Amino acid sequence: MTEDVVDRRGIAAELDQARLELHYLLDRAGTADFERTSNGTRWTNEQLLFHMVFGFMVVARLLPLVRVLGRLPAPVARSYAWLLNAASAPFHQINYYGSCAAARVYNRRRMAAQCDRVIARLQGKLAAEPERNFVLAMHFPVRWDPFFTDTMTLEAVYRYPTKHFDFHRRQLTLGA
Repeated sequence: MTEDVVDRRGIAAELDQARLELHYLLDRAGTADFERTSNGTRWTNEQLLFHMVFGFMVVARLLPLVRVLGRLPAPVARSYAWLLNAASAPFHQINYYGSCAAARVYNRRRMAAQCDRVIARLQGKLAAEPERNFVLAMHFPVRWDPFFTDTMTLEAVYRYPTKHFDFHRRQLTLGA
């Protein structure tokens, strides 16, 4: 039996730690906490908490893209990333207003369950991922997110949402 090159258990544990942290934050926050503006963003804490969950949801959509574009010639994925980078201004507006609107649906009472579902799906995909897929890589639109790098492997994409979560966790003003 060969040992996995990718630390699947470590990635799964990071995902689970973020899930538990979200539950902890939601359980401790009061109405005033959710409505308070976060630090360094235009979002309220509730909107930012949803945006943090959204990072996991995005990864569920990115994985198939990496599996496909990672098998194509590099210029194809590079061109795709270039197009997405060119659209970064409208993306940031959609990202902001989309999280504002979505937090009304996946609000403080519903986002924990959504997070549980999406992380369970990611952990299931991670466990079933063929080892050979972890070397697949594609170019990413680096203007979209500070944690996107020019080229990201499938492993890096699995690790992305916890970095995103931890970064935004520091911007919350819960209990301030």
